[in-house]
Amino acid sequence: MANEKIRSAVVLAAGKGTRMGALTQETPKTMLPVHGRPLLEHVLERLESAGIERFCVVVGFRRELIEQHFDNWRKPVVFRVQDPVDGTGSAARLAREFVPGEPFLLTFGDILCEPAAYQRCERTLLSNGRTQAVLGVKETDDPWRAAAVYADGEVVTRVIEKPPKGESKTRWASAGVYAMRPAVFEYLDRLELSPRGEYELTSIFQTILADGLEIRMAPMEGAWRDVGRPEDLAAVNR
Repeated sequence: MANEKIRSAVVLAAGKGTRMGALTQETPKTMLPVHGRPLLEHVLERLESAGIERFCVVVGFRRELIEQHFDNWRKPVVFRVQDPVDGTGSAARLAREFVPGEPFLLTFGDILCEPAAYQRCERTLLSNGRTQAVLGVKETDDPWRAAAVYADGEVVTRVIEKPPKGESKTRWASAGVYAMRPAVFEYLDRLELSPRGEYELTSIFQTILADGLEIRMAPMEGAWRDVGRPEDLAAVNR
């Protein structure tokens, strides 16, 4: 539909952020300060600027700190608790009742990007009726730290989570920003533990493709950063 719009976003923020070391000993990574305010607040504000009206945040480690901070935020924030914290796939599954029957955006609480990046994922999904999911992607020398995304034009043909270093034949890496239709929950229900002992969100994409359904990719527009390490936090604060 020409006037169709994505109004809901799911933000995964349950993890501790072990790569941050001592910084996250008592504080969730998404609550670390960026220019004096929590990283997660910047994420929600940028989603709001992209037109999002409803927010679901999946929390886990020290969830009370996140819930208290956003309890009276200017837009409604719904919380879902992941316990145990056993992967991004099981975290995303908790949002099923929050987005009944509607397309939605999904991202992580430590991914900073421009509102235009969300909007490009949204446009790509809504302008292609057969597409079940859109993966925001970034070009990189080697996508071994993320999920490697293979595509024919814009249409995704294969997704490999954390491939061995130096073995990928694609330069596209998943950027942690997605637009999805509700059909993905069926695939989240079918997830099995990965070799790393987690239910991983990116594992659903190969299954969706194997069923003959369409996934597209959308290169990120503007600045993007995965705030995963202390040096990333220092960089965004500069």
